[in-house]
Amino acid sequence: MRKADIVNRITEKTGLEKVDVMVVVEAFCKEIRESMAEGNNVYVRGFGSFVVKTRKKKIGRIIKKNIAIEIPEQKIPAFKPAKVFINRVKEGKKSKASL
Repeated sequence: MRKADIVNRITEKTGLEKVDVMVVVEAFCKEIRESMAEGNNVYVRGFGSFVVKTRKKKIGRIIKKNIAIEIPEQKIPAFKPAKVFINRVKEGKKSKASL
């Protein structure tokens, strides 16, 4: 599913204009990106957490040249789904009627 598909589904369910829904989805994504770029985590209850993880520095190897290089510490974005979300995916379409 792409962002356009999400916008179409929300438009169908809410009756809002497609342009308005697209603005909201874009703003949501932008806020998450900016917050994580600043080093902050974003928690969406019932959905999951967008967290900034730190990879420790490590030693890597260039095998062809037999050289050891130091890979510096890096911050990477990660997503951890909520338990409710995980259970919903595990159940699949079985519980769709409960929505």
